[in-house]
Amino acid sequence: MFYTGLMRRADRLLQIIQILRRVNGPIAASTIAEELEVSLRTLYRDMASLESTGVPIRGEAGVGYILEDGYDMPPLMFTASELEALMLGARMLDGRVDQSLSRAAKDAVAKIATVVPKDLREVLIDTPLFAPQIVDKQKLAIDPIAIRHSLRSESQVTISYEDLKGISTTRTIWPVLISFFQGSTVLAAWCTLRDDFRSFRFDRISSYQILDKPVPKRRKTLFVEWKRSRAAQNPHKPERP
Repeated sequence: MFYTGLMRRADRLLQIIQILRRVNGPIAASTIAEELEVSLRTLYRDMASLESTGVPIRGEAGVGYILEDGYDMPPLMFTASELEALMLGARMLDGRVDQSLSRAAKDAVAKIATVVPKDLREVLIDTPLFAPQIVDKQKLAIDPIAIRHSLRSESQVTISYEDLKGISTTRTIWPVLISFFQGSTVLAAWCTLRDDFRSFRFDRISSYQILDKPVPKRRKTLFVEWKRSRAAQNPHKPERP
């Protein structure tokens, strides 16, 4: 919808739920009202309506609103803009990641296309948004699927890595996240050899062994610490994930 301030009230109530589901932690009423382009008075009325219908929203003065765990809503209530974003994301993945992840994105789009209404299906399939394929696919000695698995399982990993000087080392790392750059894909991780966060290019990793040993910290905690480390290294740049 182009004019969120004029959206139907029913659509606005669903959008409020989506906003609450999107964030991790409390969100201020003023932030929600600003996104929806409505007054605080209107938002408070909408919140009261949602609570009266059984939606488990908890609000605290000075803290914000939070959607309690366990609430479920129909998962395939997409707008045209959301479907366009999904298709563009799938097209951007093609040629930028490993074949399995690109195929998974296409499979997900195909599943969505089978259940959305016909008019929205056309929006999804015929989205006039494209991303040029300007990235050469890397030739890798390791399987990117294993890297993603180690992130999901929060496992420690032993890798063999060759740095820019051609020096090879064996390290134990705690994987944090994957970043996709033009021309390279990088794994950010805590390196026990350097006792600090390091970035490892996929094409310089010659072996990747997942250990039957969990990382000492949750990956979410490591991610927060990694962001702080990045911010300390680049104090004049805006913080990015």
